Amino acid sequence: MTGSAALRTLSLAAALGVWQLLTAFDINLWLRFEQFPTVTDVAREFGERIGSGAYWQDLTDSLTRIVTGFALAAVLGIAVGTAIARSRLAADLLGPVLEVLRPIPAIALVPVAILLFPSNEQGIVFITFTAAFFPVLVSTRHAVRALTPVWEEAVLTMGGGRWRVLGSVVLPGALPGILGGLSVGIGVSWICVISAEMISGEYGVGYRTWQDYTVVDYPGVFVGMVTIGVLGWLTSTAVELLGRRVTRWLPCTESQPQAGSRRAAAVPTRERVGA
Repeated sequence: MTGSAALRTLSLAAALGVWQLLTAFDINLWLRFEQFPTVTDVAREFGERIGSGAYWQDLTDSLTRIVTGFALAAVLGIAVGTAIARSRLAADLLGPVLEVLRPIPAIALVPVAILLFPSNEQGIVFITFTAAFFPVLVSTRHAVRALTPVWEEAVLTMGGGRWRVLGSVVLPGALPGILGGLSVGIGVSWICVISAEMISGEYGVGYRTWQDYTVVDYPGVFVGMVTIGVLGWLTSTAVELLGRRVTRWLPCTESQPQAGSRRAAAVPTRERVGA
């Protein structure tokens, strides 16, 4: 285990230790911990739920909603963001409508989703899509507009068309900014899908967590919170790893000084040998 991994593990263990002490001794200062379940209570409840089919059904439902809504948001967000950044007509037609809709919180669209879609499942996917769409859209638009025109002019000079420019210059050049929007979007999607499940869901981690709260099952509530945190971390990590994989062609700034120092150290050696 590396030093960084050991430090992170120690930090997590320390946080759990403080939680256990505050709840086990019913510490009541400004904050009240007497009604909080202990770490051992939550771990016991978590172990029981892992062995039940309902837990895995809720997990599957929430993941399905996230993957579906986020995938749609990624595709449409990148397409619309690129179109707005590259086309004056698209910016004039779509820009005003999207800018009016963008400040509206996705969770505030739950009544619209209930009225608009025939099933709660489709409505929750719509909320998830909306939550991720605007971060991807905005990041793509800014990334495309920030590209230097020299690259595009070079491709056009060599006989490339607009589609060649799009595939060889625009999308690769804007990819780091797009990936930043995807990372933000997946986090916001989890916030909104859990909230939507609490309000209008029938299954899912958010729905189950709210049901546990209504029956005063606080260990169950914390099991849901831990599950949401782990799922959010795993999906965010997956997006980050995918981003690293598709941007392997980018220069690695951390290795450049080392490589430069090795080259610098090798030059005098060759000069001495030649001498």
